[in-house]
Parts: sequence; structure tokens; C-alpha cells
Amino acid sequence: MSTTHFGYQSVEEKDKAREVRKVFDSVAPKYDVMNDLMSAGLHRAWKAYTVMVANVQEGQQVLDIAGGTGDLALAFARKAGPRGCVVHTDINAAMLSTGRDRLLDLGVVLPTTVCDAEQLPFADNRFDLVSVAFGLRNMTHKDVALAEMCRVLRPGGKLLVLEFSQVARPLAKAYDWYSFKVLPRIGQLVAGDASSYRYLAESIRMHPGQQELKTLMQKSGFGHVDYHNMTGGIAALHVGIKC
Repeated sequence: MSTTHFGYQSVEEKDKAREVRKVFDSVAPKYDVMNDLMSAGLHRAWKAYTVMVANVQEGQQVLDIAGGTGDLALAFARKAGPRGCVVHTDINAAMLSTGRDRLLDLGVVLPTTVCDAEQLPFADNRFDLVSVAFGLRNMTHKDVALAEMCRVLRPGGKLLVLEFSQVARPLAKAYDWYSFKVLPRIGQLVAGDASSYRYLAESIRMHPGQQELKTLMQKSGFGHVDYHNMTGGIAALHVGIKC
């Protein structure tokens, strides 16, 4: 039986999705609050930059993968307008439900579905834009998921991958201290869950760095890939174009 990483642990590949689901079932109720606390609000700027790079036009078709509480789906829907369509998805039902309720509270109704990025239930060449924010690192077979994202994009379509990445070397020591000493304590105090936030810190270290992810995207079918570091590489936005 093949194994893969779950944070710093090794688990059987078939079990990883279940373990990740447990983490996000736990953090869903406090996810937005914790994002603000963990990043000192910077995640909002990172997402705003992602929306700017996406440049969604009126009437376009957009797929938001690992859409969670709906930040990007909401922003894309406002750009795509009534003639467009933004599909809000996540593999985790608790996260998706939280996001759907939030969108409904804002008067926004979007197609919402639980689905696995490694087996997307959409036709080839369907979307103008696919986005995945802070979700790729939790996927068991990233190459399979990226190939699926490429498949559902139309030729010339764009994939945006916003993810925590490899920080600049001068920041590494302080970032490690914050991630492994401070972050789990915040998780315990605010969400009553230190272990899930310890996993999140570990999962960031196990995720491919900027250049490695660029290469993986190219191997998955994207003809042109570039990335933009943000906040010293704490986060990076990878942009892939399907040729």
C-alpha cells in the first residue's frame, strides 16, 4: 500500500483525504477568524491580488476549487455578473456549508458542490478560469489534481494557485518559531484545537516550493507558468495558462 505525508506523519494514500477532512471539519466554524489572526489580515491582501490577476470578465465561467468560506467565489461572482457562472466547490462538506451560508447571507446564490479536485465532475474545456486558494497542499496527488484543472479549462484559460510557500531565508527562523510555537496556541485559544493548526504548519513545509510547483504545473499540461511571491514568500500566486 502506498503512503503519503499528512503533515510530518506518513499515512496510507487512501486515508489522507479522510484525515484532512477531520482537520477542516474541526476548523470550519472559526476558519475566517483564524485566517485573520494567523496572517494578521494579510490573507485579504493576497486574495485581492489574486482577484486582480484573475481579471474575470462579464459572462465568464469560473471554477473555485477548495473554495471554503467563499471569499474568492464571491469576488469572482461580482466580476462575472449575471451572465457568468462561478461554481463554488470543496471536498469538505462542513467548509462548503459554512461558505454557502455566508454567501446566502450576502444575497449571493452560486452553484455549490462537494467534489474531489482529483476527479472533477465537469466537462472538458468548460471554464475560463480555475482557482484554488490554500487547498492544493492538502491534496494527495497534486499532479492528478493539476491535470484535472487543466482538463476542465478551455484553451487559453487560466489557473490560479494561491498557496503558502517557501519564505525568504532571512525570515525562515522567525517564521518557524511563529508557525510551531505561536500558531497552535492561537488555535487552542480561539478554536479549541491546537493539533489541526500544527498540521497546517507542517503541511506548508511539505508543500512544493515556488520553482518546484511551477515545474509540476508545466508537467501537468500548462504551457506557460509564472509565480508571484507575496510577503517574502510566505504566500505565492502561481498562474498557469492552458495552451
